[in-house]
Amino acid sequence: MDNTKLEFLSPRLNEVITNFLKTRRSNLVRLMSSPGPSKQELRELLNIASRVPDHRKLTPWRFIVFQGESRRKFGEHLRQAYLKANKNSPSDRIIFETEKFLRAPTVIAVVSSPKKCPRGTPEREQIITSGLVCYNLCLAAQAAGYGAQWLTEWCAYDVNILSAMGVEASEAISGFIYIGTVNDPPQERPRPNVDDLLINWT
Repeated sequence: MDNTKLEFLSPRLNEVITNFLKTRRSNLVRLMSSPGPSKQELRELLNIASRVPDHRKLTPWRFIVFQGESRRKFGEHLRQAYLKANKNSPSDRIIFETEKFLRAPTVIAVVSSPKKCPRGTPEREQIITSGLVCYNLCLAAQAAGYGAQWLTEWCAYDVNILSAMGVEASEAISGFIYIGTVNDPPQERPRPNVDDLLINWT
């Protein structure tokens, strides 16, 4: 990772970019443990996550939080839904899918909830906004000292799981954000070369 100082920036902004944004990457949920954020911390993280571009202030997202025993209780829905689609799955895989939400102390489903807009704000823009909420929540959690990973997996698309969560037909899961404590920094991975993605239009 090139940590070259951006000399034209103020020292404070340089610190944020060089030591946080330029080195940011997801923390693996399998390496997370307790504790997770407290109730007060979580409320603050969700407030920060909600500070995203939102055309015409429609707030086209909402949150479903799993903490404590609710993670285990929801595991029964995960088990039933997984078995319905994977009848011959081995027992260890069934256990893994049942305990999926136990991998981190806090799991937050970010629900994309597009609104009918008389002024015609495109649904696509609203869906993108809910994705920004997912990323902002990850940034907020990591800035607060926690690990965070944005996942979807099969349960974000399973109709039985969506029904158990109370997700309406017009809604979708943009992601499950897993938040917990991590003791080791994540390893870097290959990143795209921006020059390969760039066209200067003339």
